[in-house]
Amino acid sequence: MLINLSNGRPLINESSISFDSYEKMAEYYFECVDTKPFNAYYERPATLSLLPDIAGKKVLDAGCAAGWYSKWLLDNGAKVIAIDFSPSMIAMTRRRIGEKADIRQADLNEPLNFIEDKSIDVIVSSLTLHYIKDWEPVMAEFIRILKPLGSLVFSVHHPFMDFTYFNRENYFLTEIVEDEWETNVGKVKVQFYRRPLCKIVLPVIDAGFIIEKIIEPMPTEKFKQLQPHVYEKLTRKPQFIFLRARKS
Repeated sequence: MLINLSNGRPLINESSISFDSYEKMAEYYFECVDTKPFNAYYERPATLSLLPDIAGKKVLDAGCAAGWYSKWLLDNGAKVIAIDFSPSMIAMTRRRIGEKADIRQADLNEPLNFIEDKSIDVIVSSLTLHYIKDWEPVMAEFIRILKPLGSLVFSVHHPFMDFTYFNRENYFLTEIVEDEWETNVGKVKVQFYRRPLCKIVLPVIDAGFIIEKIIEPMPTEKFKQLQPHVYEKLTRKPQFIFLRARKS
């Protein structure tokens, strides 16, 4: 993370987007996202299904937000490094888990110089990488810090969803799109990158990973109970895509 030495405020990489949005939403994430259906009953069950046994393993939570995954990893016996580019999200993670993990403010657009080569067993990145324009540098860093046969598990927006929902004209572009989210502090505009499937898969392979599994799961029954109309939509149109890869 780059720091402005004049006032202590982070100097965010010029490729970073939605920094101010996540600063605004940090309390919302801490208070509400644990039980928000898209997260609790759609994204998390799928991501957890892809994780290997993490007891006794060193795990990087890459984009920890308010720390839900960091707490789960700790509760299941992992040693955790948790990173996020938002100082407020880092504060929420500390509020949730205290000093039980190595919690650091870091931007995935920048090298992770504080993590040693071949020192991490598992990387989990939940709904984070679609805020990164160029995946080649971050995948190179993931390969560098993972031990041989280490695992990468991540979720991102599904390319079909972004292309259709935002009514784009050229599926093959990588481009910024903007959405507006309802939160308990009002509406917040969020930007992220949409990209075709090949630009999700190829940077992973080119970095030296072997893709073991890609899933497009159904929402859970709990989701159906809470939001039946959205549940029906998700059974026909995927929202997220999930991938597990292994360092070759």
